Amino acid sequence: MPDPHAPAPRGANVLLVDDQPIIGEAVRRMLAGEEGVAFHYCKDAPAALAKAAEVQPTVILQDLVMPEVDGLELVRRFRADAAFRDVPIIVLSTKEEPAVKAEAFALGANDYIVKLPDKLELAARVRYHSRGYIALQERNEAFTALQASRQLLADDIATAARYVRSLLPAPQDTGPIRADWRFIPSASLGGDAFGYHPLDADHFAVYLLDVCGHGVGAALLSVSALNAIRSEALPAADFHDPGTVLAALNRAFPMERQNDMFFTVWYGVHHAPSGRLRWAGGGHPPALLLPPGSGERRLLDSDGPLIGAVDGLEFTSSEIDVPAGSRLFLYSDGAFEINLPAGGMWAFEDFLRTLAPAPVHDESPIDRLVAHIHGISGREDFNDDFSMIELRFA
Repeated sequence: MPDPHAPAPRGANVLLVDDQPIIGEAVRRMLAGEEGVAFHYCKDAPAALAKAAEVQPTVILQDLVMPEVDGLELVRRFRADAAFRDVPIIVLSTKEEPAVKAEAFALGANDYIVKLPDKLELAARVRYHSRGYIALQERNEAFTALQASRQLLADDIATAARYVRSLLPAPQDTGPIRADWRFIPSASLGGDAFGYHPLDADHFAVYLLDVCGHGVGAALLSVSALNAIRSEALPAADFHDPGTVLAALNRAFPMERQNDMFFTVWYGVHHAPSGRLRWAGGGHPPALLLPPGSGERRLLDSDGPLIGAVDGLEFTSSEIDVPAGSRLFLYSDGAFEINLPAGGMWAFEDFLRTLAPAPVHDESPIDRLVAHIHGISGREDFNDDFSMIELRFA
C-alpha cells in the first residue's frame, strides 16, 4: 500500500524559449493533456533567465534561431548561471545539422530535437530529462540534509568533549604528589574520563575509566561514573579500598540499564605515610609504575572483569610499595592501540619503551609520547580518545 503521508512526486515543469508564438502554442497543446506536466512560455530570449528564475523549470526547451540572442549563446548563459547549471536543456532546431548539434552538446545541451516532433516523443523526452533533474535535486537535498545532520552531531560531540574536559581536575605542580594529564578526544568522542583527589590527609585516590563505544551516549555514562567516584556516592563502597569501589560501580551501572554499554576502570589509593599503593582494575590496561633510577618497569595489572557486564562480582585489591621519586602512568587503550600506515597495530612493548625513559627537566613524557604517535601513525588525530595521567611521588 502506498504511504498516504509520503510527499507527492514532483512533476515536470517545462519552460519553452522560442520567438515564434505559434510554436509556443503548438508545444503547449502537445503537453496540455500530460498529467503532472506544467508549461511556461517565454517569447523573448533576453528575458529567458529571468523567466526561468520565476518558474524554476525542471527542463528547458529552446529554439536555436532567435533574434537578439543566439540560441547557442543562450545555452552558454544558462550553463554559466549556477541556478540553471544542471537544468536539462533540449534544443529545438528546424533541421539536423551535425556541426551545430555538436556545438550545442559541447556548450551543455542535453538533447536535440528537430521541431516539431511527434507529441509522444516530446512528452517522453520531457519526462525523461525532468525525472533525471528531479532525482539530482533530491540527491543534493538529501546530501545537504546529511551534511547538516553531521555538523549538528559534530557540534554535539564537541560540546560533550568540552563538558568532559571541564570536569577533569587541574594539574598539580606542587605538593608530595604532582599530577599532569592529557585528554585528546577523538572526532567521534570515546567514553574516557579520569580524576584524582585526596580522600583525607594521608590518602590520595586516582582513577581512569573508558566506556565502550563512541559518541555522546558513551560520554554521558563516563561522566555519571566519574561523578559517582569523585563525590564518593557509591553505596557500600569504601573509597580507601579499591576492590569495593569497583564492586559498587558494577552494581550501580549494569549494562542492561545503560543501553548495553559497559566500561573499564583502574582505581588506586596511595597511602602517604607508608608509601604504599593499593589498586584494583576492571578490564582496564595496566598502570605503569616507574621506580626511580633502576630502569625497572612494573605493570600494575588490571585483572578484574569489565564493569557492568555481570552482576554480583567481587573485585580484589592489590598493593605495592611506591618509592620516592617514582612515576605512575594511567592511560586508556587509545594511547597505545595505534594503526600503522603499513598495516597492523603498534606493539604494546614499543609503547612502554617510548613512555619509560627517565624524565628530562621541563619535558612532559606524555607530550613526547603524543609526538611520537603522530610520527608513526602519520596522523594528527586519534581513532579513540587519548587519555593519560602522570603522577610523580616526591
